[in-house]
Amino acid sequence: MSETGESGGARAEIGVIGGSGFYSFLDDVTEITVETPYGPPSDSLFLGEVAGRRVAFLPRHGRGHHLPPHRINYRANLWALRSVGVRQVLGPCAVGGLRPEYGPGTLLVPDQLVDRTKSRTQTYFDGEPLPDGTVPEVVHLAFADPYCPTGRAAALAAARGRDWEPVDGGTMVVIEGPRFSTRAESRWHAAQGWSVVGMTGHPEAALARELGLCYTSMALVTDLDAGAETGDGVTHEEVLRVFAANVERLRGVLFDVVGGLPATADRDCLCVRVHDGWELGIKLP
Repeated sequence: MSETGESGGARAEIGVIGGSGFYSFLDDVTEITVETPYGPPSDSLFLGEVAGRRVAFLPRHGRGHHLPPHRINYRANLWALRSVGVRQVLGPCAVGGLRPEYGPGTLLVPDQLVDRTKSRTQTYFDGEPLPDGTVPEVVHLAFADPYCPTGRAAALAAARGRDWEPVDGGTMVVIEGPRFSTRAESRWHAAQGWSVVGMTGHPEAALARELGLCYTSMALVTDLDAGAETGDGVTHEEVLRVFAANVERLRGVLFDVVGGLPATADRDCLCVRVHDGWELGIKLP
């Protein structure tokens, strides 16, 4: 791993937002710092090559896991990735299962999202001036289908190729955190027909859409949420234990997804055309 430096000419085409377990084993990783108009991202970007593709890895919570979900600078994270050339983003995350059949070790590739966060800045287009004096317009972009269909197809195919049958579709409800749900909250989430519950999937997906990035979530179930089980409920230690037991498997699938994504120039989905007809008021990196 090289010493930290400025971004300079370092480039990547695919971004992965997750933990250090996804890049730390690579032999040749370049660590770079990236400045954004929204402050610093969670950590440096770590650039390497996977399946012949240039990939930028970003530890969502910082390499020491010092950032709780509600304090992550999601705007800076997505902006930093785009600034080095990233146009497709994979967002693996740990979630709780809201159905008994979605037990620990289940891999779910969601197609819908419900936002139950409370205090997170979730748009670039708020009409507030940036440090350089430019002012973004107030823009309302389409978000009916929050995840890239091409990325979802690649994730499903990669999991099946590793004999890990994924759940194709489902709704991820995102809560503020950092606490876990009460039993009443969990049972209410399940009663709505939602599939899994997490803390980081929003506004990550929404901000990616605003930047014209393809975004795909890959949700690893680490526990049954409080209302779906008996006993004392989920603990942080349990989540870490199950995630650690599955991280090698998830990493293999993730890297196969990287190899299965289309070239940047070949993207043809709503994510690419989301800005058509809009005057943004700011220049995207």
